[in-house]
Amino acid sequence: MEIERKFIPKDLPKNLNNYKHLKIEQAYLNTAPVVRIRKQDEEYFLTYKGGGMMAREEYNLPLNETSYNHLLKKADGNVITKTRFLIPIHDGLTAELDIFEGKFAGMLLVEVEFESLEQADNFVPPDWFGKDVTNDGRYHNSYLSKIK
Repeated sequence: MEIERKFIPKDLPKNLNNYKHLKIEQAYLNTAPVVRIRKQDEEYFLTYKGGGMMAREEYNLPLNETSYNHLLKKADGNVITKTRFLIPIHDGLTAELDIFEGKFAGMLLVEVEFESLEQADNFVPPDWFGKDVTNDGRYHNSYLSKIK
């Protein structure tokens, strides 16, 4: 089960490049349910996500580079590229700040994953997080993949 909240940051943390970051490329084979392939640095995954906004089923399976490239040719819509910064915040949580590239260059999104719905509901975001868009499907990457 994936439980996460999403925000549009109004500011960026200082010294952003001091945080660990990942280069991500992902594409969608299907969007309802979500079937996604992802290259994350030099790791490859196939992901299934069920329906829902803040909480939904999620299963990740490993892929190799050959399988990823084969499936990438079969993907529909936009390939999403972004750099994800992993920023420690309060209560042992990590903010995943995505800075989009390519077609969505300039778009920013920050997500936090939680262990429980109660933890997610009680979360008080840092001020720099900005507007909560958790329940707005337009901020799901699967939606972005379909924008022409």
